[in-house]
Amino acid sequence: MDFFTAQDKARRKTGRLVVLMVLAVLALIAVTTLAITIALHLMGEQSATQTNLSAQGMWSALSIELVTGVAIAVLAVVVLGGLFKRSQLRRGGRVVAEALGGREINLNTRDADERRILNVVEEMAIASGTPVPSVYVLEEESINAFAAGYQTNDAVIGITRGTIRNLTRDELQGVVAHEFSHILHGDMRLNMRLISILHGILIIGLLGGTLLRSMRFRRVGGGKRDNSGAVVLALGAALMLIGYAGTFFGNLIKSAVSRQREYLADASAVQFTRNPKGIGNALVKIGSHSQGSHLQATQAAEFSHLFFGQGVRQGFSQMMATHPPLKDRIKRVMPDWNGRFEATLPTPQAESDAPEPEYNNERSGADPTLGRGAGLGATAAVLTGASAQAAINTMGQPGQRHLAQARATLEALPERIKTAAHEPYAARALVYSLLLSQDKTMRHHQLKALHQVALPDVYRALMDYGPEMLRLDVQLRLPLIELALPALRSLSMEQAQHFRLCMERLIEADGQVSLLEWTLYQLVLNNISKQGSGPANLKINDLQRECQMLLTVLATAGQDDPVERSAALNAAERELPFSLRATDDISDMRALSLAVERLRRLKPLHKPALLQAMARCIEHSGRILPAEAELFRAMADILDCPMPPLLSDEA
Repeated sequence: MDFFTAQDKARRKTGRLVVLMVLAVLALIAVTTLAITIALHLMGEQSATQTNLSAQGMWSALSIELVTGVAIAVLAVVVLGGLFKRSQLRRGGRVVAEALGGREINLNTRDADERRILNVVEEMAIASGTPVPSVYVLEEESINAFAAGYQTNDAVIGITRGTIRNLTRDELQGVVAHEFSHILHGDMRLNMRLISILHGILIIGLLGGTLLRSMRFRRVGGGKRDNSGAVVLALGAALMLIGYAGTFFGNLIKSAVSRQREYLADASAVQFTRNPKGIGNALVKIGSHSQGSHLQATQAAEFSHLFFGQGVRQGFSQMMATHPPLKDRIKRVMPDWNGRFEATLPTPQAESDAPEPEYNNERSGADPTLGRGAGLGATAAVLTGASAQAAINTMGQPGQRHLAQARATLEALPERIKTAAHEPYAARALVYSLLLSQDKTMRHHQLKALHQVALPDVYRALMDYGPEMLRLDVQLRLPLIELALPALRSLSMEQAQHFRLCMERLIEADGQVSLLEWTLYQLVLNNISKQGSGPANLKINDLQRECQMLLTVLATAGQDDPVERSAALNAAERELPFSLRATDDISDMRALSLAVERLRRLKPLHKPALLQAMARCIEHSGRILPAEAELFRAMADILDCPMPPLLSDEA
C-alpha cells in the first residue's frame, strides 16, 4: 500500500472510530439507565415489606426524563473526558513516553546501548525522509517499543532497556522499521486520537470504580424497614457493571483497530530492511524472554495499542488482544520458522563489552558501492527524472538501498559536525551557518546583525563551526538539519522564539529573502513548532493559484533562462488538471508561505499530482542537480510528504 493511500485510509478510519464511539456511548447510556432504574426502584421499595424486582416494577420506574438525564450526563462525561485527554496529549509523543516512565536519551550519551539505538533511529529517519524523532528509553527488562505523536515533527520512539540490551543490531533495525511504518502510514496519529476518544468512554468506568471503593467506608444502618443495604449493593453492582462495560467497549475498539495494522507494519519492516530475520528473530526473542513484552508501567493498559508487542496480559479472549498472536506474526515474516521459542539472549555483560559497530558496508547487507561519500558522488552525477519518480513511489515504503544511502550520508558528514548537531547550542549555530551567504561582504553584514541578538555561546559556536560548514556538500545540508531536529525540539518556548528571531535577522540582513533561506527557515520552523494548517480536506483544483506560485518558484530556482523556465512549467503542467502560466513576481516569500500552508491541507490522494508536477519541473532537462534534488525533498517535507533520498540508478 503506497504512502498516500495509507494516509487516506488512516484519515477515513478516524470517521469509523467516531461511529464506534457513538455505538459504545449508546451502549453505556443503556447500561447506566438500567442501573439507575434498578437503584431508583429499590429506593422506592424501601417502605414496602418485600422488594419487587419484576420487569413491570422496573418499567414503572423508567421515564423519558430519566433516559434524557442519563444520556446528557454520560455524553457530558465522555466528551469532557475526551477533550481533557486531548489537551494532555497536545505536546505529542513526549507526553506518552513520559507517562510510561520514559527518559529521553541524551543525544551525546556515552552508553553503548543508547548510542546504538540512536544510530539505528537516525539511519531509518534519513532513509525514509522523516525528521529524526526523539528517542526515549523505558527502564523495563521486557522487550517492547512504540511510536507516538500526531505528526512526524512531534513523534517519538520509545524503547525498553530490555530491547536495546537483548536484541542484535539487525533485530533492532526490524523493530525500529516496524515503528517507522506506523509513523509513515498514519497509524501513529490514529492511535493518538484513539487514546483521547477511548478515555472519554473509559472514564465512566474509572468514576464507577472510585465511587464503588468509597462505599466501603459508608456505614449501612439497620432497621426493620431500612432497605438501604440493598440499595448500596445495587448501586455497587451497577457501578461495577458500568465500569466493566466501559472497559469492554474501549478494549474492543482498540483491538479491532490495532491488530491488522500490526501485520502491515511487520511486512513494511521486512520491505524496509530486506531482512525478514531481523524483525522475525526479535519476535522470537519476545516469546523466549522471561518477561516477554509485558510492561510494568501503571498506564501501560491505556497505551497498549501503541506497542510493538502485547504490552499487557490479554484477557480471556483473543478478541480483546491489541496484537495478533506472536506465532502468527513470526510465521508471516519467517515461514520456515520451526515454531519453537529458542532464541539465545545475550548477557548484559557480553553486550556491554561488545564494541559499538561503526557505519560500514558489511552491516545488514549494505551496498558495497556506497562507501564513505561514494554513494553521494554517484548520486550527484546521474540523478534523472526516474530518480524523482522512484522517490515518490517509495514514499512510506523505503527500501534497503535507501538505508544504505542513509549510512553513506552519515559517514560523509564530518564527525565533529555530527556531534555538534546533537547539542542544542551547537545545533542552532549549525543552522545559522547554513543561512550565511557565500559572499564575504554580505556574510560580514549578516554576522554583524546576528552578533547583536544571538546568545554569546551560540555565536562562539557559529564562529567555530562556520568555516567548515561553508565547505559542506550541498547534499549533506538536509540530512544535517534532520539530525539537529531532536536537539532543536528540546528548546524551551522562549529559546525557540529567540532562535526564530535570530534566523529572521540573518535572512533580512541583505534586504531580500532567497529561496534557499526561505526553504531552510520553513523546514526548521515546520519541525520544531506546531503548524496549525487545518484539516486535510482541500482538492487540488481548489488550489490552482497556490500550485502556480510554488511551481513558478521551483522553476525559477533551477533555470535562469526564461525559455527554460517556461519549458519547466510546461513539463509540470502535464501532471496537473489545470493550466499554468508564468508569473513575473515571485519575490513575495510571505505570500509563498501562505500558499504552502494551504497546500499542506490537500487531501492525501491529491498530493501525488503536485509532487509529480514538482518532479517534472526540476527534471525537464533530463537531469537533476544535487541542489535541485535537496530543494525538492525539502519542499516535500514542508508539505508533510516524507521523501526518501533520490537514488541515482533506480528506474
